[in-house]
Amino acid sequence: MFVPLILWSQTNFEKGEKLFHSKKYDEAQVIFEEILKTKPSDIKTLEYLGEIEAHHKAWESGAVYFKKLKELKPTTADYFYKYGGCLAMRAMEVNRIKALGMVGDMKEAFEKAIALDPKHIPARWALIEIYLQLPGIFGGSESKAISYSNQLAQLSPVDGYLSRGRIDVYFKRYTAAEKNFIKAHEIGKSKNTFQKLYNLYLNKLNDPKKARELKQKFEP
Repeated sequence: MFVPLILWSQTNFEKGEKLFHSKKYDEAQVIFEEILKTKPSDIKTLEYLGEIEAHHKAWESGAVYFKKLKELKPTTADYFYKYGGCLAMRAMEVNRIKALGMVGDMKEAFEKAIALDPKHIPARWALIEIYLQLPGIFGGSESKAISYSNQLAQLSPVDGYLSRGRIDVYFKRYTAAEKNFIKAHEIGKSKNTFQKLYNLYLNKLNDPKKARELKQKFEP
């Protein structure tokens, strides 16, 4: 009796996976939601649904899935990070008072991700943004942002320089930001490091000549 049901579930899960990887998210979502009715604690199904909601920018629904995942798998750092990420994106959509009420859960989720995975780079980036964006009266702190930037530098010199440059840009210290972004680009030589420095020249330092020269060197 149960064998056909198991085979049906496996076949449909594989179909849902293929649709997901083909970026046919709406079709995949229908299949995964149907699977969840009979397997409400299936880890991969919950994860795919969380990712789909995040793709749709349905942050509140995404947070529900990742909250369940972190409860089912309390030693998996990424589930805490993705839960915190959904909360952070949701906080940008709601009013200021409600957003401030979500900060504690965000910080707790990102800090837990780091505790579970001491090399977790994205969680540190998220905490830097929180400490930059929060008013001082509600816990905002440049020194704490710098502390996480220093941790990033130990894990990845490129991320260390990029994050310090990000902090400088936030406080409009554009000359200092330039130095940090140059160091990041010298090490990384990636599209990301190029873009950070290029945007700084173009949009903050108002130096189209430097922007043009950088682009010519990066894109011969």
